[in-house]
Amino acid sequence: METRQLGRHGPTVNAIGLGCMGMSDFYGNADRRECIATIHAALDAGINLFDTGDFYGMGHNEMLLGEALAGRPRDGYLLSVKFGAQRDPGGNWLGYDARPSAVKTALAYTLKRLRTDYVDIYRPARLDPSVPIEDTVGAIADLVKTGYVRHLGLSEVGSATLRRAHAVLPLCDLQIEYSLIARGVEASVLPACRELGMGITAYGVLTRGLLSGHWSKERSANPSDFRTRTPRFQGANLERNLALVEMLRQFAAARGASVAQLAIAWVLARGQDILPLVGARSRLRLQEALGALDVRLAADELAALEEAVPPDAAAGARYDPDSMAALDSEKG
Repeated sequence: METRQLGRHGPTVNAIGLGCMGMSDFYGNADRRECIATIHAALDAGINLFDTGDFYGMGHNEMLLGEALAGRPRDGYLLSVKFGAQRDPGGNWLGYDARPSAVKTALAYTLKRLRTDYVDIYRPARLDPSVPIEDTVGAIADLVKTGYVRHLGLSEVGSATLRRAHAVLPLCDLQIEYSLIARGVEASVLPACRELGMGITAYGVLTRGLLSGHWSKERSANPSDFRTRTPRFQGANLERNLALVEMLRQFAAARGASVAQLAIAWVLARGQDILPLVGARSRLRLQEALGALDVRLAADELAALEEAVPPDAAAGARYDPDSMAALDSEKG
């Protein structure tokens, strides 16, 4: 598998990473054995970056990942961890806590659950509006000095926050949603990352399954799936977005690829500084995603895709209104 450098100050990663969130939370029930088998298959296929968060299943995802990676050489994989999102016993959201003491406490529990003595990339899940980003980054800088953290990353923040954080400790990457139908990053955030020598870890490259080619209006009826409350998966918005998917299916068929492979290949083609995360929960979906590495899009094909699906093509916002309000990245 080809490699990419995750920013000037970050690690070398293989071209696709595995996002593990859906194995524990948000998308309904998952088969534990199949999830562990998928992590093993990812390792065997050459994937070396695994992304999790301490609030995914309230620690479940970290424990699952720690179990799956047990016995594997620690230098054979990279762990990217988000922290700071606060939840109650019912799973409801309570806000964010990125105070220095909370940063260090959260990491202590994360290390135990992951069965490791360091994480490769540590990042607040969102900007805590009550804590200066300099204070949060300063706490992570302390953890870098003591060896518990190797690199600093951020998630869903805007260009001004990036520059303030980078002045305290060089950032290796920004994790942010980026796909054919989520391209807000291109206006100011992506240029700022490139100016600062940061990579982009792109999540949502299949827009939570919408661009997988496997979604349908009937499937979206599961009340335990948070996508039922996401604007892009509701009513007329979903119908319009699925029409976009059918148009992409024609592009994909012309290349002998699936819709998912085409969507991932587009993100791969956006730059060597961009790492797409795929959220596969099964070996079948992982195998399909890895097939994107064989889809090389020429300049004229990229232009045709972007003409057919312009930046404002998607109907509905990325998240519900309260979640959108928590995104510093939306400020540009």
